[in-house]
Parts: sequence; structure tokens; C-alpha cells
Amino acid sequence: MYKLSNAFSELDRAKLSWGHIKVMIVSGLGFFTDAYDLFVIGIVLMLLSGPYQTSFHLSGHEIGAVGASSLAFAMIGQLLFGKIADKYGRKKIYGIELSILIIGALLSAISWNFESLLISRIFLGIGIGGDYPVSATIMSEYANAKDRGKLVGLVFAMQGFGAITAVVASVILVSYLPAEITWRALLAIGAIPPLSVVYLRRKVPETPRYALLVSNNQEEAKKASKIIIGKEIRFNVGNNGINHLTFREFLEKYWKSLFIASFAWFLMDIAFYGTGIYSSFIVPQMISVDSIHMKILISGIPYFVGAFGYFFAAFLMDSLGRKRIQIQGFIAMAAIYLIVALSLVSNGKDVLGFYVPKYLAFLIYSLSFFFINFGPNETTFVFPTELFPTKYRSTSHGIAAATGKAGAALSTYLFPLALESIGIRGVLFILSGVSMLGAIISIWLKEPAGKSLEEITEEKVAIEVPISVPHPYSN
Repeated sequence: MYKLSNAFSELDRAKLSWGHIKVMIVSGLGFFTDAYDLFVIGIVLMLLSGPYQTSFHLSGHEIGAVGASSLAFAMIGQLLFGKIADKYGRKKIYGIELSILIIGALLSAISWNFESLLISRIFLGIGIGGDYPVSATIMSEYANAKDRGKLVGLVFAMQGFGAITAVVASVILVSYLPAEITWRALLAIGAIPPLSVVYLRRKVPETPRYALLVSNNQEEAKKASKIIIGKEIRFNVGNNGINHLTFREFLEKYWKSLFIASFAWFLMDIAFYGTGIYSSFIVPQMISVDSIHMKILISGIPYFVGAFGYFFAAFLMDSLGRKRIQIQGFIAMAAIYLIVALSLVSNGKDVLGFYVPKYLAFLIYSLSFFFINFGPNETTFVFPTELFPTKYRSTSHGIAAATGKAGAALSTYLFPLALESIGIRGVLFILSGVSMLGAIISIWLKEPAGKSLEEITEEKVAIEVPISVPHPYSN
């Protein structure tokens, strides 16, 4: 007698192993660089636009263009690498996106004018964008069902370390080096983390799911399973397990999940990147400081607060569920932005003071970074790795991530103009409304926690497993 079983049930039931952790670390260091760059570019733009001795000076529109360039072109990287990873395999391109990121970081450090800085930031953005769908998909397809949210969440949580490193590096370099060397050194440091893992990424085998369900490569799947559980598994899927779904059929079946996951990410990035990149412009309006060192340190405090949010989300992802964390995070963001905006005493765009002590308003504002990360910043990254079938998983993540980056680029470009026209109070009212809309749209997402990827996506990948039947005359 036989029963039907998920072909990947042994991988889904596997205990958390050192193999899982190694894949998580190798995948996560690209996101360390992403967060490092998020904070550092704000400091660089401040140095290149303020009263500091640098080789060139940026105007208001040039600040917006440089700040938004890597985010805008990250969309190209996300869409391009997401598609390639589904067509040719995750392994074939893994590490190439980091190589592009490294070159972009080094070129930006030796920029000699606005145009050269802009071009290098574009190159950097393509590399950062390419890292999103490939790393997220690889970790999801290697993970066991019980810890998948935690593992994919920890890949993204490396951003927390990147943000803290950026704050510390900025304070140290500004203290001991002139502005001209500081901004170049800060940009060059962004090449170090990806340099440390680009070789290891090239050695990661193809994921077992892609190897079997798309390329039908049993040997590659067996190698991948050995990394995770220490032994090779014979999956016995055969040609019947190959995913023949056309892209049109994929859209007809999964368009709703793709739209909601993408739009929620778009709304989240409007808030996250607007407040994140321009923290060094916003915070001094709340806490007055004179020295550049204190301005950087105070501007970095929200990042320290937010770093804890990444890990709260990652470690509670599988118990609380992705959907709950995303909705409550959006609601908390909306409430915080609204409270800070209402506590401001303003006349037009000029902020005159607070109805509450400034330090209390600053603390409340900093909590928004915690709830962004213990909320939609983590979950919008995880959802697209689980809601879509193997054949289009990386493409789907690329589409969702690119939609998010469209919100990030829009916010980054318009933020300095909005600060000038309607002031921080008006900006916070807008962000509160955006966050509330994110909470509402997230209600229609499916909860994938604890389920196998094939159960979530309704991919029929079953094999016949013999059932041992006791002999009728045995005891």
C-alpha cells in the first residue's frame, strides 16, 4: 500500500541546523550593506551640501537625485535578477549581484563631481536590487517549515547590524578625519561586507526545490539536501513534478497576492526610506545640536532603537505569524507619526516647538523605527518568498521588491522638497495616512506560517510512499 507525501517533507521537518545558519549568514551580508548604505548616504549628502570643506557641493535637487538614484535603479536589479534566477537558476547568478554592488561602492568613493557620484550610485543600486529576490528565495527554499520565517527574517535582519555599523563608523571618521576624506571612506567601507562572502555565494548549490521542480536535476537536489540535514535525499519526483505553469496562468491564479504584497511594500518603503535617509535632516529639528559629531550620533539613535525590531520580528515570525506582525506594525507607525505631528507647534513649515518635552517627542519618533522593523519592513520581505510557486518565486519577489523601491525612490526624491514646502509636521501627517492604508491592505494577505511552501502555493508535488502493513497473523 502507498500514501501520498510532499516530496520535500523531510526537508520541511528537518531541525534547525548549522547548514541553515550558514546559508542565512551568506545570504544576509548583502542586506548588511543595504542598511549601512541607507544611513551613510544621508551623512554623505549632509557633508556634501553643508558648510564643510569638500571637493564639490550638491544643490537641493542634486541631493534628491543622488539619494533616490540607487533606490530607483535597485528596481531594475530586482526585476532583472528575479527573472534570471527563475529562468536559469539561483546558483548560476548568485554572487554576481554582489560583484556589481562592490564595484558601485568603490566607484562612488572616488567620485569627483555630481555626475560621477550619480552614475556610481546607479551601479550600486542595481547590485543592491539584485540581492533581494535571489537571497530571499534561496533562504526560503532551503529552510524548514517550522523556522522558515525566522531564517528569512534573519537574512533581512542583518540590516540592523548594518545600520549600527554605519552610525559608529560615521561618528569615528568625522571625529578624526576631514570631511573630504570622511565621505569617501564611508562609501568605500560599503564594499567590505560583500567582498567577504562573494566567493562563498558562488559555492552554494542550487536549491532543492528549483533543482527538482524547474530544472529536474536530482544530483543538484541531493547536494543541497546534504548541506541542510547532513545526508543526501533521493527525492524521486520525476517529470510529473515539473512546474509547467505559464506566466499568464501564474498571473491569473496569483495576481491578488502579488498585488497586495507589492502594494504593502510600496507603502512601507515610502515611510521607511523617507525617514531613514533623511534622519540626519529631520532629527536636528527635534533635538538641537551644534557639532557634526552629535548631529550624526543623535540622528543614529532611531537606527539603534530600530535594530531591535528586526530581531523581535524574526524570532516571533513563526509564532505570531507574518500577517499579525505586519498589521500591528503599520498601525503602530501610523499612531506614532500622528502623535509626533500633533505634538508639534508649527506655523506653516517652520516648527516652533512641541506641546510635550522635545526629548519625549524624539523618543516617540524613534519608536517608529522599532515598529517599522518589528512590522512591515521584515514581513514585506518574507511574504513574497512564500506566497508564489517555485517557477515564479524569484520573479514575484523581484516585482514586489521593485514596487517597494518605487515607493522608496519617490519618497527619497520628494522628501527634501516636502520638508521645505509643508515642513516636518505635514510630512508626518502624510506618513501616518500611508501607514494606516498599509494596515488595511494587509488584511487580505494569506498567513503562511508553519506550512510547507507547496501547501501555501498549492503546488501538487507529491510522491508515493510505501506504508508497512502488519501481517494478518502477526501479533
